[in-house]
Amino acid sequence: MARTSLILGTASAMAMLIANGAAAQTPPQTGGVVRDGAEQPSDGTPARGTGSAAQDQAGGAVSDAAASQAANPAAAAADAPEAAETGDEIVVTGVRASIVGALNVKRNAVQVVDSVVAEDVGKLPDNNVVEALQRITGVQVTNRSGGEAAGIAIRGLPDALTTLNGRNIFTAAGQAFALQDIPANLVKRIDVYKTRAAEQIETGIAGQIDVFTRRPFDFDGFAISGFARGIYNEQADTYNPNVSALVSDRRTTAIGDIGILVNASYARTKYRDMAVTSGAQVPFANATPTAGTGLVPFQRIFPGEGPGLGAWMPGSERGLPDTAGSTMLVNGISTPYLLSRDAIFSSDLRGKRERPSANIALQWAPNSSSVYTAEMFYSGFRGNTFNSLQFSFVDFWVPPPTSVELYEGTNIVRARNAFNVFGFQSGDYASNKTDGFVYALNGKWDVGEGGKIVADLSRQTSTNKTTFIAQRLTRVADRIDVNFNTGNGIPSYHFADDALLTQPGTWTVGELFDNADTNKGGAYTLHLDGEYKWDQGFVRQVKAGIRYDDRSARSFSRTADAGVLGVNFATLDPQFQYTNSGFFDGRADIPTSWIAPNGYALSANADAIRQLYLDRQATATNPGGIRVNNLRLSNNLDFIPVFRVSEVNMAAYIQADTEVSIFGRPLQGQFGLRYVDVDTNVTFTDRLPPRATTETSVNANRFLPAVTLRFEPFDGVRLRANYGETLRRAAFGDLNPNFTLTGDLTQIGRGTGSQGNPTLQPTRSKNYDLGAEWYFDRDAAIYTTLFRREIQGLVVPISSLFVIPNTGLNTDRFVITRPENASNGVLKGAEVGFTLFPRGLPGILKGFGAQGSLTFLDSRQNIPQVDSAGNITGQTSSAFFNVSDFSYNLTAAYDRGPIGARLSYVWRKAFLTRNEARLFANPIGVWRRPEKSLDFQLTANLTDRLGLTFDAVNLTKAKQQEYYKFEEAGGFEQYNLGTVLLARTFALGIRYAYD
Repeated sequence: MARTSLILGTASAMAMLIANGAAAQTPPQTGGVVRDGAEQPSDGTPARGTGSAAQDQAGGAVSDAAASQAANPAAAAADAPEAAETGDEIVVTGVRASIVGALNVKRNAVQVVDSVVAEDVGKLPDNNVVEALQRITGVQVTNRSGGEAAGIAIRGLPDALTTLNGRNIFTAAGQAFALQDIPANLVKRIDVYKTRAAEQIETGIAGQIDVFTRRPFDFDGFAISGFARGIYNEQADTYNPNVSALVSDRRTTAIGDIGILVNASYARTKYRDMAVTSGAQVPFANATPTAGTGLVPFQRIFPGEGPGLGAWMPGSERGLPDTAGSTMLVNGISTPYLLSRDAIFSSDLRGKRERPSANIALQWAPNSSSVYTAEMFYSGFRGNTFNSLQFSFVDFWVPPPTSVELYEGTNIVRARNAFNVFGFQSGDYASNKTDGFVYALNGKWDVGEGGKIVADLSRQTSTNKTTFIAQRLTRVADRIDVNFNTGNGIPSYHFADDALLTQPGTWTVGELFDNADTNKGGAYTLHLDGEYKWDQGFVRQVKAGIRYDDRSARSFSRTADAGVLGVNFATLDPQFQYTNSGFFDGRADIPTSWIAPNGYALSANADAIRQLYLDRQATATNPGGIRVNNLRLSNNLDFIPVFRVSEVNMAAYIQADTEVSIFGRPLQGQFGLRYVDVDTNVTFTDRLPPRATTETSVNANRFLPAVTLRFEPFDGVRLRANYGETLRRAAFGDLNPNFTLTGDLTQIGRGTGSQGNPTLQPTRSKNYDLGAEWYFDRDAAIYTTLFRREIQGLVVPISSLFVIPNTGLNTDRFVITRPENASNGVLKGAEVGFTLFPRGLPGILKGFGAQGSLTFLDSRQNIPQVDSAGNITGQTSSAFFNVSDFSYNLTAAYDRGPIGARLSYVWRKAFLTRNEARLFANPIGVWRRPEKSLDFQLTANLTDRLGLTFDAVNLTKAKQQEYYKFEEAGGFEQYNLGTVLLARTFALGIRYAYD
């Protein structure tokens, strides 16, 4: 029951902070942990639960242990003798409570759901939401750079729908939300839906990730909690704060129960990413080119017809043949060739990000049959990165190299030297700012004995602003010696005099690039759902509802650049000079220091740098007569309205839950149908003169069925079968028919570009799942699921050659990539998981438990093959991006007395992450080597209200490595690409709670 006499104010809060254990209120069982209610199944909608309004008012009266016993009475009965014998109350807290709470959600859910439950108020077991999800069965992390995990795939698919308390959320003008921007400190629970009911939003083929924040009715009365951590990033040598606080109060008044909750969080991270990369492969002549080809020894062979030009097509799937003696036609004559890298480069990126966030909720229950909730969620992001890039071509042939080493039995160059090589060093500074707000009103009413109505109205706004400014320095180096793979996928290289890399007088100031984007999005959304339940009969529940979503999005962009400034770098103010040190932590034989333009100074003094270029290049033009400088000062910046979107999504559903007895056991069914109609109207503006606008409209409507069957043939054994259909809608930017172009950066005679496709249709998936779960003890289970996704209309890139004059770039020939619904695919697999906290262990072993899972995946989609005009000439097949055939995770947990700990290991097999630009001679696929992370968390309870925490992430200092591969062509040994060092972090924290 709610408390009636507590006054929330500064004085009372301070008094409770110093109160001792003799206070009348029952203290939490775990130090620094506020006790709230047991985890209950949700339905993935704004109802945020399957219970009645009265159940929403239950507060923290029921523990997860009690919920576990209620769900598994046989195990509960078996517990009774042990509890009586030992005199211990069956109470689980801390690490064990988190794992058991997630198991209860899975057991009681209608759909196939896995969950992460906060170990306590203000602490998921990881730094952010993405890291917390990596131990869920079937979830794979796809990006670990930047000092955190920042991308996930569910069963190999990346497009999970993200909802906050059942409401769809997005970032700015996009369709998705950056899940890592939700701080773990504000999260109560995360549900990962791998199947969907008709009542749930239809998008996201991968599934739905529903993030729960706390509300005041989660507690019986007053609660206060604070958490502070200091995180040490070893690679960046920085200390970073992560703090949160929660205050909640609930009172019984003359007008019913009223509760208010305020939860706020702030996190800052300063990180360092260091990467070294062997460039792409291109063909070269050998030491004795065939007469009549027009080639000289070791000359690079560009594609084309004529002397010195070869009849080869850049960007083929398998690349050029790499067996020793392979030949191509050059000037119509067959001649052997070698394959070597065009460049070698190192990237030293330092970044900073801040995430302020807050959640405010007000709840009112005027009676036992209704609950009203008003809440606001704010998510902010402030970030900047400075990348000091050292880049050198290794493709010049005059004079010819004096040392060339091949891999045995191939024509692939492993090591070489080169003379008079062009290179540049670049200082790239980028900033990123996001502010997102969600405002919502929710009402839940019990109607009669079995009826319920839920209405939810929300307003969301999100704005994202980015800037980018970069300056280059150029030079021609006397000599470079390179080994493209020293045996561990990491190259080695040095110049004739590495010391010149750090001397400003060595360098000429080159180009300046100055870009920015502003994206804004908003939505008004209404959910209205009604249901009625019966305790007997075949039909046990009927539910119907509508969803209306009015979405708007706008994108603005500016792009400006200037040609080579042409002055010695030493003549610029020293504040614009930056020299790094300690690069790559001694883990490669490469230069460890170089000078570059100071990105921080460029950003802080942008107008001064712009004016410097404007003064020297006021009338300069390129050979085509186009000005080489289109910079503007900050009082005259030119933003182009790239697109403006208005989209209305209307959906309606009906579903029925049934139950029938088979051999005396209940067979439960849920049958639903959802209809969705989406009208999207978009206005685009061309970035190229004369900036013409085009308008397009896209309509998509679908009927989407969903069927789920559940059967319990024995106590503790549950079988599930599911069929459903879901959609993936195109990003708004992918509909843009206008060109985005990049010049010829690699000297192959053509630039690159992209173009959207306004005729794109939603990708549709038919989803099949068959699962079995065995809950063989109160806190123990084994579960497995077989699944299959048949996906139609996958969007794949189709490339073709365009001639586009008068762009101001250094070429008028561009390979343009355009998205098309030109592929179908199948993803199938199996996942197996277990949770085990055994009873009856002796002595200190009594608190041990374990959790783990295996995921097997097999994916295949057809990939169109096209000619230079973009015509489809054939088909090949490929795995889906970011799908590992096999992955697993294992967590060893301990929770007894004042100590709670978990040691977690995740591993995934090598996977295809993307395709390379179709400009080179290597296999087109870019693969990632197997990835792993070993993490540790420890909690020590000093008192009932105070606890200490220790966390360590990436204990083994794993790194991220990529290589080229397509089917049997390529591989890590000879086609290594890039290596990124991943940070190891350590954190110490303290938490306090009172309830």
